[in-house]
Amino acid sequence: MAAVTSSDVVNTGYAVLALVADALVLLAVVGLVISRTSPAARERWGRLRDGITPFALHMAWIVAVLATFGSLFLQYAEHDNPCDFCWFQRICMYPLSLLLGIAAFRGNLEVAKRYFIGLSLVGAGLAIYHYQLERIPNEPTVCGSLVPCNVSVLNVFGFISVPFLSMAAFLLITTLLLMARGHGDEYDDEDVDDAVGAGTGDGAPAPA
Repeated sequence: MAAVTSSDVVNTGYAVLALVADALVLLAVVGLVISRTSPAARERWGRLRDGITPFALHMAWIVAVLATFGSLFLQYAEHDNPCDFCWFQRICMYPLSLLLGIAAFRGNLEVAKRYFIGLSLVGAGLAIYHYQLERIPNEPTVCGSLVPCNVSVLNVFGFISVPFLSMAAFLLITTLLLMARGHGDEYDDEDVDDAVGAGTGDGAPAPA
């Protein structure tokens, strides 16, 4: 029986966090879909967003920092050199670990939603493409470095690799930023109130 190393513990921990992140993203998508089924469900969705909003930026920043440290751990502790697509994803993630931190401590939610979410979306797209390159190794790759992009250097639970971890982080950051309620999202509550009022008759104008 092979001995469990500290690297195994760290990699497994990150894999579990990635699964938790994917589960949270999936629950958010399901919640969004359900919120469109009735005014009451939409009101509950609004309350959920209100509860997440004060912590969304800080949580997104923590996710970015963990992803950054994870990539550095793989490179310098496990000596797994990044491929080109790994570098592209780092270009998106590393600034987020700084910019989201600044936005979180300044409370600049609107700035994060307007300017930083693009980095997260691009990173998620790169991670998804990189992951499918590993799953379909015979597909031609544009990766021109000495480190192949279609060979997985990490394999936890049989399917979790480096781009899978990256994808989970980017998707969770995107979800948190989208769910956080900014000033431009205040109309959601008004829509819910109008819909509830219309359904109960309370929204009718008062007689003169």
